[in-house]
Amino acid sequence: MIELTASDAQTFCAYRADPSEAPKGAVVILPEAGDREDGMRKIADGFAAEGYVAVAPALAPDADTAWSLSAVQATVDAVKDAGKVAVVGYDRGGYLAFLAANEVKGIACAIGYYGDGVSGTQRGKCKVPTLMHFGEADEVIPLEEVTQFRFVRPDVSAFTYPGAGHGFATEGAPGYDAEVAGMAQARTLNWIAQYVQGQPPVTMKNAGAYALAKTDKKGKKKDADMGPPMD
Repeated sequence: MIELTASDAQTFCAYRADPSEAPKGAVVILPEAGDREDGMRKIADGFAAEGYVAVAPALAPDADTAWSLSAVQATVDAVKDAGKVAVVGYDRGGYLAFLAANEVKGIACAIGYYGDGVSGTQRGKCKVPTLMHFGEADEVIPLEEVTQFRFVRPDVSAFTYPGAGHGFATEGAPGYDAEVAGMAQARTLNWIAQYVQGQPPVTMKNAGAYALAKTDKKGKKKDADMGPPMD
């Protein structure tokens, strides 16, 4: 664990995982509210295994949005020496990742998973490429809201996953779905590779940026990309 300082001089802890070789860049992970430390570590370790410096700040669930974003900024600043930085968030962290696309300096892209509150946010076009993941059976975020979000926010690439509920990518959560989580993670890693490393999108089944996304017609589960390519 490391200690970081927000803009108001308040300190907070963060878990940092480093890759075994020279980093490809950095990923700041914003776990869902109330996430246990072991879950935070596992997510960070996974990104470190992919070659990124990964840092997950411990954000208090009762902290206001402005302070949380200042803590995200401090975390980004702490890892920018590793290269370009991506922000990835889950649940409340997904909402913060979406806001970070406009309000946090020095990030290359943002990715959010089932961020409650995202659909009602109107803050102008995202300043960095932004990817969102939603479950079509999410009991917290109705599909109708996601559909409306797609129309009012054409600047965001939004994927939906049939049958997936809230928390589908959080191992140990009631809605966890390993198959869907893996599909979303493949897209997330491809998005990060494209905008953090500068690599072109990798053509792979059920993964990739909008222009290369393919529907798995043979699999048991299908998913829908509800957003356009980024400019």
